[in-house]
Amino acid sequence: MLEIFEYTFFRYAVIGVILISISAAIIGSYIITRRLVAISGGVTHACFGGLGLGCYLGINPIAMAAVFAIASSLGVEWASSRFKLREDSTIAVIWAVGMAIGVLFVFLTPGFVPELNSFLFGNVLTISPADLWAFGIFTALLIAFFAWKYRWIVACAFDRDFARVIGLPTRFITYTMTVLVAICIVLTIRLVGVMLLMAMMSMPIMTAEVFTRRFTPMMLLAIAISVVCSLAGLALSAVADVPCSAFIVLINAAVFILSRLIKSLVKP
Repeated sequence: MLEIFEYTFFRYAVIGVILISISAAIIGSYIITRRLVAISGGVTHACFGGLGLGCYLGINPIAMAAVFAIASSLGVEWASSRFKLREDSTIAVIWAVGMAIGVLFVFLTPGFVPELNSFLFGNVLTISPADLWAFGIFTALLIAFFAWKYRWIVACAFDRDFARVIGLPTRFITYTMTVLVAICIVLTIRLVGVMLLMAMMSMPIMTAEVFTRRFTPMMLLAIAISVVCSLAGLALSAVADVPCSAFIVLINAAVFILSRLIKSLVKP
């Protein structure tokens, strides 16, 4: 098993999985606390519209997906605050429209669209040094922003109306976190796929919530769970020669179920 670490691509995959796990757990802690876990799915599927349009126009599909991701995430926040729409309803519209645009332009694009399989399933073994630099810089910026505005972020996550009443810049925090969610999705979706991305932003945090509801311990525990489960899934995928996304999701689900069972047994 250890021989596989001799391969550069696998070492890159390990580092990439760790960085993705940390970023996804931090972002996931915020969106789950705000009860916006559906936004990861909405923005992810909205990216499909950018992917299809980019392929059709001959523009870099990932760059176009980034434009769609940021525009859709900001659109959700703007529409919910400007027109008093429910965020979950707005996310559903963004989700459907993004997929519809993507399907339309994928079918209008002549020939095979190679980015389609990467979008759906991802391939973490294709991580390059450039990807690692992008993940590393984004993770560092994310941690720095959390350290800088931690109390404001927590206040907005738990009760945005109260945070607004006491004078916190809720719009700045909300829009900044929304953009960070979109960037995280764009950076990771090509390498981990839709299924794994949504799982990494929800399951570790759900497991951490079994043991604590305080934001800081929950986030730190979610990061640890995410890293361990992701590395275990990557190792098993190397042994079984199957995509790691399936193993990581299944391991996260097993850990969550086991945590619930343990909690129910030790509960007084």
